[in-house]
Formats: sequence, structure tokens, C-alpha cells
Amino acid sequence: MKSKILGWRAVGLLTVHRRQNKSVRTLASLRSSLMPLALAVAVFGVPTSGHATAFTTLVGSASGQSSTATADLDFNAQANTIYFSLTNTSAITQPGSTSIITGIGFDLPPGGNASASGLNGFIGAQGGSSDFDFSDADLGNVPGFNSSVLDFGFVSGGGGDFSGGSMLLGLSPGQSAVFTVTGAAFTGFTEAQIANAMFLYFQSVPTFRVDVAVPGAPPAPAPEPGTLALLGLGLAGLGLSRRRRAN
Repeated sequence: MKSKILGWRAVGLLTVHRRQNKSVRTLASLRSSLMPLALAVAVFGVPTSGHATAFTTLVGSASGQSSTATADLDFNAQANTIYFSLTNTSAITQPGSTSIITGIGFDLPPGGNASASGLNGFIGAQGGSSDFDFSDADLGNVPGFNSSVLDFGFVSGGGGDFSGGSMLLGLSPGQSAVFTVTGAAFTGFTEAQIANAMFLYFQSVPTFRVDVAVPGAPPAPAPEPGTLALLGLGLAGLGLSRRRRAN
């Protein structure tokens, strides 16, 4: 009887030992599967705003598709900080013209300001292949938008003038850069308001030489004369068909 009890105890201890080994293996497997996620969080960080970024398409006010860009902007209201990436998506239509972004400015609502430098107290930084300098001072006028007063901005190669950046240090078509701006003056603004306050200055633009891009949907291409003629014939044929049915 005693030997049977010892046998059952041995079986029970063996079973517990196997379960413990299985639990240890499961925990180790779980740790190994979570490790890449932990590394990804450590390297790339976690979005602090908890919502999708504002995606903005900027289109040339004069040249249209010859001066375009896209921006992804995220606003952390708790830290009064914006993070945005900017990509030059300009369509080059003439050889030798490159549509380079040399100026990035923000005129927070309401547009204009009593001070020539707009709202103050911002600090900015930039990363990527281009070379922009941040400025919170007077950046000058926005060509074609004289009532605008830029609150802060980035200019390639420095100089402190929105329309005076360097083409050699700007953002060429296909290139991207990331930017960060922090300031207590962001208090009370929404992500959409900040994203829609952006202006871009382009140099070496086909036909126009320079242009300013503003947030908005790309303009619909104007139909060619041949397309209009075909449309007119189609409408005329539709009218004749209805008349015949009526008779």
C-alpha cells in the first residue's frame, strides 16, 4: 500500500514538473514574440495624440500640378508640439525646371497679425536630406497672399526670408523631410487648423519660375478642345434619340 502511495506521489510530481516546464516554455515563447514589438515601440515611438494624422495636399496657386506636395501632420496638444513630414510631389513638365521647395511657413488663424512676426515663442527642428533653418522672426510677405503674416517657418539655407531660400539646399521632387515645432502659442488650436495654415514656396517652377502652394484639392484638368467637341456630339445624338422616341 505504501509503495502504491509513493508511486502515485512520483507520478504527481512528474506531472507537476511537466506542467511547470510547459509553462516556462510558453512564457519564453511569449517573451520572444513580444520582443520585436517592444523594440519597434522603443525605436519608432507610439503616437501621442491617439488619432490619425492630418493629411494635407498642397497645390500651386498659379502653376497647379507643377508645384505640389503632401504633408502628414500630427499635433500633440498636451506637449504643444507638431510633428509633420513633407514630400515634394511636383510634376515636372519642362526639362531644366525642378520645382524645389525652399520655404515652409505657417499663418495660424485668424490670418494676419498685428505683429510682423506673428505669434511668437516657437522652437523648431528639421531632419532629412534637405537643409532648412527654423525662424520665429519676421519671415516677410507670402507672394500672392499679402494679408498673410507667417507665425513661424523653415527656409532652406537660412536667410530668414520665406521667398529667399536656397535651391541647392531645398526639397526636390520625390524628396521628403520631417519637422518638429513646439510652442505654447499652439494652445487652443486643432490639428486641422494648423495643417491648413501651411504655405510652401517653390523655385525653378516650369513657366512661372516661382510659385506658392496652399492646402487644397488638386484642380481638375481642363478638357481639351477635342474632348469638348466629342462631348457636344454625344449630347446632340442623345437629343435626337429622345425626339425619335417621342414621335
